Amino acid sequence: MKHIPVCLGLALSPVPAGAHHPGERVDEVMAAQEPAFEATDLRRTPHLRGTDADGGAFRLDALQDRIIVVSFAPEVCGAPCESQQVLLREVQTGVNVTPMREMVTFLTVGPAAEGWDSTNWHPISIEGGILEAADDFAALSERDTDAPMIHVIDRGGRPAAIFHGADFSHVNLILYINELTNTPPPEPGRFERIFGAFQ
Repeated sequence: MKHIPVCLGLALSPVPAGAHHPGERVDEVMAAQEPAFEATDLRRTPHLRGTDADGGAFRLDALQDRIIVVSFAPEVCGAPCESQQVLLREVQTGVNVTPMREMVTFLTVGPAAEGWDSTNWHPISIEGGILEAADDFAALSERDTDAPMIHVIDRGGRPAAIFHGADFSHVNLILYINELTNTPPPEPGRFERIFGAFQ
């Protein structure tokens, strides 16, 4: 049993782009094995601006060189969000035993919580309220659900996927993040270059 974390770390380490992995089919493969997964192949991410734990200004678009895992945990959400945060901490633990640690940032929009590795996790306070920001991101989903959502944003700021609720396998989210680390960020289109200048 003591060798499992090492083996898991080796299995989940980013691999060369030419190695065998789902590649462009990652959304299709993940959708087949994880009911909580929803691909969101869109170009623009809702704005997310607020304050970090140190009181500094935070802007989501300042992290476009990283894969970002965003969750919303307003206090009114209660047990569903608490369960999701516990699962996300397991995901962070799995990510952080690999080189992915340097490529992935976890953001919780809500109060700071215990148990996170602060090297790549940040609690964010939102001006105007958490619920409004959560609704902006929830609009990316085509599902009719009240379950809390985890939004995975690819490098370059593209919303790549949503993991719904807290009943999914944390390993599936780790594998999905790993696949994104092997994929070059998409080249911005003409509209992204134009509108990006005005953000």
